[in-house]
Amino acid sequence: MSAVVVVGAGIVGASVGYHLARQGVPVTLLDQGPSPATGATGDSFAWIGGCGGDWPGGAQDLRGSVLADYRRLETELPDVSVRWTGSLTWADAQAKRDSPLGPGRFWVGGSDIAALEPNLRNPPEQAIHAPGDGGVDPTATTDALVDAARAHGATVIHNSVVTSLEMTGERVEGVRSSTGFHAAVMVVLAAGTGIPKMCEPLPAHLPVAASPACLVRLTAPSGLVKTIVASPGFEVREVRDGDLLLTLPRVGSTSATSLQQAGQDALRRLQTAFHGSDRCRVLGCRIGSRPIPAQGPVIGYVSRDRSVYVAVMHSAITLAPTIGRLIADELVTGRPAPELRRCRPRSLP
Repeated sequence: MSAVVVVGAGIVGASVGYHLARQGVPVTLLDQGPSPATGATGDSFAWIGGCGGDWPGGAQDLRGSVLADYRRLETELPDVSVRWTGSLTWADAQAKRDSPLGPGRFWVGGSDIAALEPNLRNPPEQAIHAPGDGGVDPTATTDALVDAARAHGATVIHNSVVTSLEMTGERVEGVRSSTGFHAAVMVVLAAGTGIPKMCEPLPAHLPVAASPACLVRLTAPSGLVKTIVASPGFEVREVRDGDLLLTLPRVGSTSATSLQQAGQDALRRLQTAFHGSDRCRVLGCRIGSRPIPAQGPVIGYVSRDRSVYVAVMHSAITLAPTIGRLIADELVTGRPAPELRRCRPRSLP
């Protein structure tokens, strides 16, 4: 296959770039930041597995491959490491009580919950346990993908803000950026919420909303939280020994005062929920902006001549290894991936 430019070095673009380069495709990976994962990727809770995140639209067709693709990636790239802790959720357990849980997910009660999370002050009567779930460091994982793409011959350019598609008639010849013109036979747009603007010259409709997420990092005694916990008021997991990541419902403002208050709110919720959390301290709080396509993942061609391809989704961290593999296979072989059938962009007029 001829040269491909991938716009965006978050985890989706990094995964696409890696999987293409691994198959011998000449790839140029452009990112507007000084290093990979400086956007929405770095602000992710990064819960991998059956209970984590939402599965709208075509994401349902991809969820069965997620765990296997992450385990494959761990084998291929030693710097990719998943904390396979399992998850315990009761945030919306009642709503799911009469629905099939699917493979790898089980209802558990009192004694099992106490064994899984012995520090919970007020454990629920029932919860959903997914023992195969895990969490990753999204920045480290993206770095590993970018480094591996480069090792397979990809060109990686940072601080390269893409301003437009370069077109001759209806044909896209490459992209124009702050680092110059980058020619390509194929352009893959993996720039999250920036994709709709880039696609304005094309006959495509790509509704992608920006959804804020509040993440709080805290110090904690090692092992205070043993699984990925999703309770009604927050989600929390241990990122590494003594380091917790906690998500909160939407915070109204990004001012320093609001972020400080959000951090203290997170600390209070943690201390209310877990024995031994009196020694926890807030390390930082930030608001991330996640791309949320209206109908689920949007993956496929958006130009009539098939020279522009888009990949935007939530939850990107969960889906990235699977998406990267499927997109690379599709572009290299020319055969549509059946798993992506329900993810296609709206039909061109």
